[in-house]
Amino acid sequence: MGLMDGKVVVITGAGGGIGRAEALLFAQEGARVVVNDLGVDRDGTGRSASPADRVVEEIRGLGGEAVANHDSVTTAEGAQAIVAAAVEAFGRIDTWINNAGILRDRTLLKLAEADWDAVLEVHLKGTFLCTQAAARQMIRQGEGGRIVNTTSISGMLGNFGQANYAAAKAGIYGLTRTAGIELQKHRITVNALAPIARTRMTEDLPMFHNNSSLTPEHVAPAALFLGSPLCGERTGYVLAVAGARMYAYKVVETEGKFKDNNQPWTAQEIADHWESIVRVRG
Repeated sequence: MGLMDGKVVVITGAGGGIGRAEALLFAQEGARVVVNDLGVDRDGTGRSASPADRVVEEIRGLGGEAVANHDSVTTAEGAQAIVAAAVEAFGRIDTWINNAGILRDRTLLKLAEADWDAVLEVHLKGTFLCTQAAARQMIRQGEGGRIVNTTSISGMLGNFGQANYAAAKAGIYGLTRTAGIELQKHRITVNALAPIARTRMTEDLPMFHNNSSLTPEHVAPAALFLGSPLCGERTGYVLAVAGARMYAYKVVETEGKFKDNNQPWTAQEIADHWESIVRVRG
C-alpha cells in the first residue's frame, strides 16, 4: 500500500527538476499524477510538450498512472484547463502542487518592467490562479484537499539580483498564509516549500558547484508530506529543505519597547532605543 493510493495529484512545472522529482515520488506512492509543464526555457521563452511527456513516460514505465498537460498557469483559462484535464483523466483532485517558475535575474537598477512582469506573472499570479481553481474543485468534491506552494529563500530573506523573483516568492508566502486561514473551513490545507536544490534554475550558482547533496530528490519528500494525509490539519507553514537539512521559516515579532509616558515616539528616541526595539524575544 502506498501513502497516496487512490489520490490524484496535480503538479505544475513538473517537466524537470523539483517538479519531476515530486511527480515520480507521488507516483511511487500510488498517486495518479497530472504532469503540467509548458516546456519553456529558463527565462520563460519557447515552448515544448516534450518535458511533460517524458515524465509521464517515466511514471508509466515504473507502473504508475499519469497524464501530461501543457496549459499555462498564467491565465484563469489555463488554470481551469489543468483542473479539467485532471477531472477528465482521473475524476478528481486531492493534492495540487504549485511549482511552475521562470527566472529573469537582473539587479534592481537594470531590471526591465517586462522582466518584472513576466516573473511575477508565472510565480505569483500563477500560484494565485491555480490555488483558486484547485480549491474550487476541492470544495465541489466536498472532501477537503491539500495545496502546496513553492516559495524561496530569496522571498524569505532577499537575494542580490533577484528583486522580481524575491518579490514574487515573498508574495507566495503571504498568499499561502492567507489561503491557509480562509480554506481551513473547507478542510483544505495550504502550505509552502522553500527548497534549495540544484536544477536548471540554479545550476550556474557557485553554491551548487560540486555539491551533490542539494538535489531535487531531497526536496520531494517534503512535498509528499505536505500533500499527504501525514500532514494532518497543519496549514500555513513554510517548510524549507537544503539537502539533508529540513527547517521552517516563520515571521517573528521582536520583543519591542514601550515608551514610558505613552506618548508618540520621536525619531531621535527611536535611534536611542533601536537595539531594544529590534531585539528578538527569548
